[in-house]
Amino acid sequence: MSVQGFAGDGYEGVTELLTRFVADGQETGAGLSIWSAGAEVVDLTAGWSDAARTEPWRPDTLVHTYSTSKPFAALATLTAVASGALELDRAVAAYWPEYGQAGKDETTLRDVLTHRAGQPVFPPAAATVDLVDEDALREILAAAPPETRPGTVLAEHALTYGHLLDGVLRAATGQPLGHWFNDVARPALGMDAWFGVPTSELPRVAELEHGLPGGAAQMLAEVCPTYDRALSRPHGAMDMDRINSTAFRQSTFAAINLHTSARALARFYSTVTDPDGPLRDLLGEKLHTEFVTTQVTAVDQTVQERVNWTLGMFRTDNFIGMGGLGGSAGYWSFTNGHGVAYVTRRLHDHGRIGQIAFGMGDNLIKAV
Repeated sequence: MSVQGFAGDGYEGVTELLTRFVADGQETGAGLSIWSAGAEVVDLTAGWSDAARTEPWRPDTLVHTYSTSKPFAALATLTAVASGALELDRAVAAYWPEYGQAGKDETTLRDVLTHRAGQPVFPPAAATVDLVDEDALREILAAAPPETRPGTVLAEHALTYGHLLDGVLRAATGQPLGHWFNDVARPALGMDAWFGVPTSELPRVAELEHGLPGGAAQMLAEVCPTYDRALSRPHGAMDMDRINSTAFRQSTFAAINLHTSARALARFYSTVTDPDGPLRDLLGEKLHTEFVTTQVTAVDQTVQERVNWTLGMFRTDNFIGMGGLGGSAGYWSFTNGHGVAYVTRRLHDHGRIGQIAFGMGDNLIKAV
């Protein structure tokens, strides 16, 4: 198993790092892409995309990226806002009346986008619901009271984020979140990414695997203990048989199941803040500015750190972007002016992207 591709001048060190990850068993399949000044300056692949280790990882390999997905769930929603179908500071219940019960009548779309809707965890009723039963999960959220008063407490909505946004979009526009991303935002940006992978693209999707012998339980205990409760319902969010199933790949679980490539993710982040880039063209000046500007700074009760959230991403003075459970991540470095994405099939911590970033002089510490 070898590392393939290229790294341009000044980026040679990332090839050495990825080669070491493979050699010492940290990595079994991954892609790394870096874009600067409109061009891809690093395009590296390592390992295999399948558990049988017969299919090499390719530049267009798609992979499930967990919370790396969240900015794109937000983007789908903001695309509808840009169309005039939604307003950020209007109550969700104005569009989705069923949601206005149990103390949620004043929750705004901005509250949801900034993880302050008070529903960071699916209610107990979701414990027996199938992971891909999108309708039932939305209905459970609509009926449940918030854990905290909406708009007052910051807590990453680890699994609920996409279903809340999907509920608003369906009620307001008659179209699901998948439509607003796949059919509107994705083609406008020329992005190779999907919520609900089309059958024609399934052969490109990598199979995830746990990187720790204890699987999900060890992952939660050692890598992300603060997420234990947030990921507890519905069952299956860390079950590789479910996550690798066609049913899940073709569903829209938008908080966690964007399937994309390293190249597509890095290219997106390389222009995410551009005042004349494709994202500005899609959203318009005001909305694009809101998307990439800090909206709330507080101790996030899920992350257990003081962080800045934009309308869907982490932001510091050094970077803007988002990582996901298991090690995938994408970001724009304000320090060094490049868009970076590392996507992996081997679920572990963020040590791999952390080492890559550190080697380039990027600081990915999100606490502020």
